[in-house]
Amino acid sequence: MEHSSAPRAVCAYDRRMTVLIDEAIWPAHGTVWAHLVSDASLDELHSFARRAGLPERGFDHDHYDIPLERREQLIELGAEAVTGRELLSRLQHSGLRVTQAEKKRRAARVL
Repeated sequence: MEHSSAPRAVCAYDRRMTVLIDEAIWPAHGTVWAHLVSDASLDELHSFARRAGLPERGFDHDHYDIPLERREQLIELGAEAVTGRELLSRLQHSGLRVTQAEKKRRAARVL
């Protein structure tokens, strides 16, 4: 394996990471929303979100809710655009998926 001595370009996102974003089709609060997930780790997802300036309040157990107006910017920063079906499949296979039933159980424990 050869190593280049040329400086590596600095970018907002390490493209070796895999952060996925689906179509913005979920209506709420006067816009439509997409989901941003990682199929590797929540640390990776939170790291990307911090670099993109996403508010922590947008995180919902296993994803960030992303308004339509931010979607293209996140793709430019390195998020991979996928269908909702592919996003869900990859999230489930990663073991990071939190189902609605799990969310309800967690909420009940907090109360």
